[in-house]
Amino acid sequence: MAERPSDEPNPDSGSAISDEVWEKFVQDSERDIHATAPKEPSARARVVTRRLREQDARGAQPEGWRTGPAWREMDGRAARRRRLWAIFGVPLAIAVVVVANKPSLLLGDTPGSDAGVPEAIAASPLPAETAAPTAAPSEMAPVTPTLERPFAGSPAARWADGAAGIVLPKATAVGSWSKAEVEQALRQTKALLVDANLDPATLRGERPETALGVIDPIQTDLVDLLDTALRKPDKKHDPLWMFSRYDPAELRLAGDVVKTRGRMTFEAGKDASVVVHADFTFVYPFVRTDGSTEVTRTIIRRVLDLEVSDPVKYQVTPGKLFVARYDQEIGNSACDVYDGYFHPQFSTGEQVGPLPTGPTMDPYDRSEVIDEERTDDCGVVSRT
Repeated sequence: MAERPSDEPNPDSGSAISDEVWEKFVQDSERDIHATAPKEPSARARVVTRRLREQDARGAQPEGWRTGPAWREMDGRAARRRRLWAIFGVPLAIAVVVVANKPSLLLGDTPGSDAGVPEAIAASPLPAETAAPTAAPSEMAPVTPTLERPFAGSPAARWADGAAGIVLPKATAVGSWSKAEVEQALRQTKALLVDANLDPATLRGERPETALGVIDPIQTDLVDLLDTALRKPDKKHDPLWMFSRYDPAELRLAGDVVKTRGRMTFEAGKDASVVVHADFTFVYPFVRTDGSTEVTRTIIRRVLDLEVSDPVKYQVTPGKLFVARYDQEIGNSACDVYDGYFHPQFSTGEQVGPLPTGPTMDPYDRSEVIDEERTDDCGVVSRT
């Protein structure tokens, strides 16, 4: 601790140093000294660093991240935008920095715990999301997921299971629309989300009849696109833009739980319509069907704007939803592969698709809006 000079005024300076100013100077000085002092990594940090380097030397592959198109179909005009984000793996340098600066994230710390937090607390369910988060979830302990604990080391461990994570807001009357009519639109939106992202048959690649049945058939361009995508997927007709699917010949879910988190809101739209906005992230734990027990996770965030308009005034189908926008970001699925299925990367598996060249993103970060103007880039996920 530095010694404070006498409280006597300095006749040369013409002023005294107050207690508050001097205390702040001492605190700032000590903080700067600690910040700049060299620190030797702990023994456990060195062990983790060595393990990560050995994993990198074995050719462990990263995961993929990609984004799909936002759909616009207004006033009879359709404009389709497609965006791709594919990411492969956590860079070694990032992992080393995290371990060196936060020893509580070491592999040897409390097996099964998250970032040193007691397991009972780390696994306690989060309350439903009612507003956009202000930041990404905290870093978790790098625990290896298993068949028994497929969400270990993931923020999704505290998320709701499946459809329980799609919580409907309390319906109220909007303009000329009654409370019952708004509630119907909300329930239809949930039915679409559940069938498109959680139904076991849809996930296995079967036709999502419930979700398709909710969409207004007057959107012929969208209906035709989705129909083609489900029958014969390619780069311009990708069912992953709307539906979550994997090839059961290659993958199976590790357990029967898909984690879900997000929120649904509604408001008055243009031309006396009601717009339902849905923003949800789904986390799928996968294992290969070749006998391997390694578990990896694919994360997809979906954003939809669905409209209900007055059929007396506008050319719409009563009881159906008009898809004004659908957009998505997929984490840990090979980019530039267009067979209509997720292709997550496993550390012991072969590389699928090209290596990513874009920036790094956190697939669990729900605090940022999906940029509708971004380009088709392949990037890297910071974690899965």
